[in-house]
Amino acid sequence: MIPGADSAITRDGKALILAYDHGLEHGPVDFEPVPATTDPSTVFDVSTHDAVTAVAVQKGVAEAYYPSYEDDVSLLAKLNGTSNLWMGEPDSAVNWSVDYAAELGADAIGFTLYGGSNHEVEMAEEFREAQEAAREHDMGVVMWSYPRGQGLKDDTSADTIAYASRLGLELGADIAKVKYPGSADAMNWAVQSAGDTKVVMSGGSKTSDEAFLSTVREAMDAGASGLAVGRNVFQREHPEAILDGLEAVIFDDATVDEALATNARLEASD
Repeated sequence: MIPGADSAITRDGKALILAYDHGLEHGPVDFEPVPATTDPSTVFDVSTHDAVTAVAVQKGVAEAYYPSYEDDVSLLAKLNGTSNLWMGEPDSAVNWSVDYAAELGADAIGFTLYGGSNHEVEMAEEFREAQEAAREHDMGVVMWSYPRGQGLKDDTSADTIAYASRLGLELGADIAKVKYPGSADAMNWAVQSAGDTKVVMSGGSKTSDEAFLSTVREAMDAGASGLAVGRNVFQREHPEAILDGLEAVIFDDATVDEALATNARLEASD
């Protein structure tokens, strides 16, 4: 990692990345709770919220929609990804090059690494190529560090998530995105294990406002540098409300009750 390389996708050293690569990774099923989110413009509109430091999308979405938002949104080019139709050992196809991402105006790249997969070696080599190419363009590097594979029994244990964050440091990521390991102590161990690489929590499946904000608060108290979230924002009827709450927690160090009050005020005004 290189200090400051992620400055275009962070604010005061913290990140709130709005991930919208779900159309590839999960399919349209993730848009069913709020059908309007099938249209990428809807989510790009949400990403102009002040809380969002970058939007993470795949190549086709970036090509078609980012030019209309380039003055308002920082682009994180999610380079690899595989459909949920794939049933083999965890792997992720590289779908566009760093050079092309830079041509489209990307400020950073994102790359999934499945540590523990039978394809880990080739994925790490692909990450090396992407990471070094990103440095040539002064772009930040975010690793989606998701231990996964047939030999891995618990992909959210404290030691596994700490290993995941450490992979980010060892392989040169500026930010490592990891799953929440279930407790503040375990999250703190993951943060410590990552050294100077920032650790952000994966948003995961949609939960209630209070439950989600509480988990984010725990992660921040444990030393996390923010959040990379998709469904817990765009699957809500009022995504701006939860973003107000997240902004309060991540950037203003608000309590959950304070964030919920902010959230409730916004929803009441809609």
